[in-house]
Amino acid sequence: MKIFPASKIAEIDSYTIENEPIESIDLMERASSKLFKKILKKFPAPRNCKIFVGPGNNGGDGMAIARMLAEKNYAVEVFIIKVTNQLSNDAEVNLQRLKLIKSVDIYELASIDAMPWLFPEDIVIDAIFGSGLSRPIEGVVLEVIKAINASEASVVAVDIPSGLMGEDNSKNNYQGIVKADLTLSFQFPKLAFLFPENAEYVGEWEVLPIGLHPEIIKQEQTPYKMLNREFVKSLLMPRKKFDHKGTYGHGLLISGSYGKMGAAILASRACLRSGIGLLTSHIPRLGYEIMQTAVPEAMVSIDRSDIIFTEFPDLSQFKAVAIGPGIDKKQNSYCAMINLLKEIKTPMVIDADGINILGEHPELKADLPLGSVFTPHPKEFERLVGKSDDSFTRNNMQRKFAREYGVTLVLKGAYTAIACPEGSVYFNPTGNPGMATAGSGDVLTGIILSLLSQGYSSKVATIIGVYLHGLAGDLASEKVGYEALTASDIIDFLPKAWLKLKK
Repeated sequence: MKIFPASKIAEIDSYTIENEPIESIDLMERASSKLFKKILKKFPAPRNCKIFVGPGNNGGDGMAIARMLAEKNYAVEVFIIKVTNQLSNDAEVNLQRLKLIKSVDIYELASIDAMPWLFPEDIVIDAIFGSGLSRPIEGVVLEVIKAINASEASVVAVDIPSGLMGEDNSKNNYQGIVKADLTLSFQFPKLAFLFPENAEYVGEWEVLPIGLHPEIIKQEQTPYKMLNREFVKSLLMPRKKFDHKGTYGHGLLISGSYGKMGAAILASRACLRSGIGLLTSHIPRLGYEIMQTAVPEAMVSIDRSDIIFTEFPDLSQFKAVAIGPGIDKKQNSYCAMINLLKEIKTPMVIDADGINILGEHPELKADLPLGSVFTPHPKEFERLVGKSDDSFTRNNMQRKFAREYGVTLVLKGAYTAIACPEGSVYFNPTGNPGMATAGSGDVLTGIILSLLSQGYSSKVATIIGVYLHGLAGDLASEKVGYEALTASDIIDFLPKAWLKLKK
């Protein structure tokens, strides 16, 4: 699914009106009908509805919804916030239609003194401003939004919570953003929905297709996309009857240190559960018996050091290399990392302490092989790329780093973002809060190493790996819940995740 900036969505609307062809008021009616049906499903029993509308087309949607709800015997009050004396053409048409419904009370709200009481059992529909907002809310609208947020009513936002900008909210006033329980977005999600600081304002969100013209959606380009199962499934390479373990590659995993052998085991198990032909795990000497017992399918390369990573085997036999889970950041490991970057010719997956070493020694970035994959969590991202005050800025920094170094950069979290060298960003919808647990990232490292070793490109291996990792976590959470979920559970549910992905 493409994610367009607000300005581009307006162009897609205009194209649809011209080329479907359809009158703009009829397109509004179609969109409002979709919203109405979803609200009806969410609140099937008639309740008091207080609908706050602005002067633009978002307000027109709100007035159309008011009319439809009134026809289903909901007690509807509409409050037109007076920020201007002029309504948009379609909003004016819907106002006149609404006035024909005698059961609907319509009020003008020119000051906060006219603000109605909001009760916990009320449904509040926010249709004040849409996604084209470009400056922070102020004046009477700000006071109205504060009152809505202070209430205990159920709040539904039309397209986007009023006050929230579609992309960049770095200079926004968050006191002037409606806190919605449910946001119903037209046709596409907004980029702002995918950033953590906006979560309490967006609430749950759902995309409602409203029949915008498929040709223009196909033609228009955007760097932002949301993954779905059909797309990820289309990337999978088929397995053939006469394939053998050599067909599916040999990967090298450099991981583990004294006290952190669990990271090596988790990454190794995940790698083997993701289709690799052969895996060699390079570990400190004291981890030998642990690894051979816990992961008998893995071959073991033993470091001369008992406790840390200080060297690596001949690289010529490996199609891909992963480094980082549990290796620590000792001086000897740093020196070994320097030598590894000088010799390696294959793609790398760099995670955890591998990222931390590069963060402390940024001069090493110049030696990164093209096609490498980084998988940091937010703190590791800061050490590698730098700090930012907001997610939109951080996303731009992520994209810039991926382009500059020719790498794929994953930022782990809710809606994990995958930045690719050509400038695109893919957001992942799978995964859940239960995956915020020790070792979850090691599992992802193993999955991506496996896919790289099988011959997938860095971009495709990362897209499949991130989606599959989250899907396995979702399946695991259905069985054990969020609180009890462990990284081992994610590995245990990888087989079911693969089956579900390929179904």
